[in-house]
Amino acid sequence: MNKPVERSVSKAVDSIQQRLTSYASGLSYDGLSAVAIHAAKVRIIDTLGALFGGFYGEPCHIVRNLAAQMPNPGGATVIGTRMKTTLDMAAFVNGTTARFAEMNDTYHWPGSLRGHPSDVLLPILAAAEHAQVSGREFITAVVLGYEVFLRIADTVHIPGEQPYFDFTNLVCIGTAVAAGKLLGLPHDQLSHCISMAVVPNVILGQVRTGHLSMFKGVASGHAGRAGVFAALLARAGMEGPHLPFEGKAGWCDHVAGERFSLNTLGGHGTLFKVQDSMIKPRAACGTAISSILASEKVAPLKNIKDVKQVTVELYARAKESNATGEQHWNPDSRETADHSIPYIVAAVLMDGTVTPRSFNDDHLWNPELRALLEKIKIVENEEFTKAYERMPVEHRTRITVVTNSGEWLVGETGGDKDDAGAQLSDTQVVEKFRGVTEDVLGAKRVNAILDRFWHLEDMGNVAEIPPVLILG
Repeated sequence: MNKPVERSVSKAVDSIQQRLTSYASGLSYDGLSAVAIHAAKVRIIDTLGALFGGFYGEPCHIVRNLAAQMPNPGGATVIGTRMKTTLDMAAFVNGTTARFAEMNDTYHWPGSLRGHPSDVLLPILAAAEHAQVSGREFITAVVLGYEVFLRIADTVHIPGEQPYFDFTNLVCIGTAVAAGKLLGLPHDQLSHCISMAVVPNVILGQVRTGHLSMFKGVASGHAGRAGVFAALLARAGMEGPHLPFEGKAGWCDHVAGERFSLNTLGGHGTLFKVQDSMIKPRAACGTAISSILASEKVAPLKNIKDVKQVTVELYARAKESNATGEQHWNPDSRETADHSIPYIVAAVLMDGTVTPRSFNDDHLWNPELRALLEKIKIVENEEFTKAYERMPVEHRTRITVVTNSGEWLVGETGGDKDDAGAQLSDTQVVEKFRGVTEDVLGAKRVNAILDRFWHLEDMGNVAEIPPVLILG
């Protein structure tokens, strides 16, 4: 007679899975540095502001309408509304909405995988609301989600300018670890949660290749939803696949393309990675920010029709990512336009800066803007490339405008206090938040909201957050 096989979580665990599980289980608010706590609050404010910047976007309408068909009073809130839906759908909607307007943070570390670590934040908030945890527990989960995302980004070197697999795979993993902790999963269930985030949720780099569709931003919400859903499955008792990272068909060999280990994680004297993400001063792709800042120094131009040629000198990564394909000179969607340096430069030269409105249909199909696009030349400056690929990173860009009347206008940025990678002050973060919230919430409400967020560690239950953010 065959003896029944005993179930054991140890059969499902590899070294990376074990490392993440043990780290998450042991991390507490008391183990965070004051710098990490402040950095988390800054990113919470910034990402919620990004959500309001994207609230009226078309894909955000679509996913809210879908969530309305799945009401669940015990789930979590669709931020900006009174609607409560299932926890995973709230993560999906809020993650998508915060990503849409390209206002959320970004990350560049030489040799690391790029991405937007703040994509974990709104799905984590949904889990925190659902679990009715304190502000301190929420802050801890945000630091944890960032830590997982960014340490893997630093460790895994996926080859190629456009990886086959998208950075949002890290959103899924970071969200799952943080959500699992917030839901109070014991060690073995958290281990299964990680496995169920890693194995079934591989997002392809095609989402960010060529002409971009609205799913470019939705991919982040999709990843956040998958991470939260993995935590829900584990809480319900579901077991994940064995050896998710290191098995012969696992994540290391077939997504990362290499075996790796997470030897360094924040705490006990090691800095937390949450403070290393770049808060964007403008609403556009991260590698386009320096082109915006340089262009603003000569903009707005008095007579667009008098422009003979515009030359933009920048670093290789920006040119290859955002000024190489046909789509960058002929963007046909909002998603492609905010990743097109020629388009963005033309918009700045016409308007003086960029805002989320710079990518609406009136701008996208403006014949004067289209005519200006044809006069823009993008070139790599090798010195700028070297500055971008060393530490500390410099985002150097120079723009030269030559007019038919013989005038030369030059704007340059990078390597000083106005570098695109310079950390914004608290005042700048607040100004950015006010810029997208005061028109819809009013100055008085925004003042009260900011006061709550700056003192988030004193909040007894983060379920207090969504009601103060309702529009109308």
